[in-house]
Amino acid sequence: MNEAKEQIDKLIQELRRGTITIGVLSQLSEPQYGYSLVKVLEDNGVPVEPGTLYPLLRRLEKQGLLESQWDTNETRPRKYYLLSPNGRQVFEELIKEWDSMVNSLDRLIKHPGGDRNGGLD
Repeated sequence: MNEAKEQIDKLIQELRRGTITIGVLSQLSEPQYGYSLVKVLEDNGVPVEPGTLYPLLRRLEKQGLLESQWDTNETRPRKYYLLSPNGRQVFEELIKEWDSMVNSLDRLIKHPGGDRNGGLD
């Protein structure tokens, strides 16, 4: 059972990698700073560690999908991130692909090989 748990944990981690990117992009139509993103994602059932989020934000910014700006008006300066115009377009296309994948996988899971109960007889 321990071996199966390890395999499940690894597969879940693989699934989460791509979904975290979509989750982050979904929240950046308005400016957000890193910790606020961690909090909103966690509150919506997508927990992400800061050590995972900040490198992702830097990578997305380097790819031109995000713009950033420092706010130094508070006692602690914060870097705010926002979808760039290209990022908005990429996000919209990712959502179309996501919807297509979810629908396809849902059909496969619910009707594998035409079997209506998931092959769990």
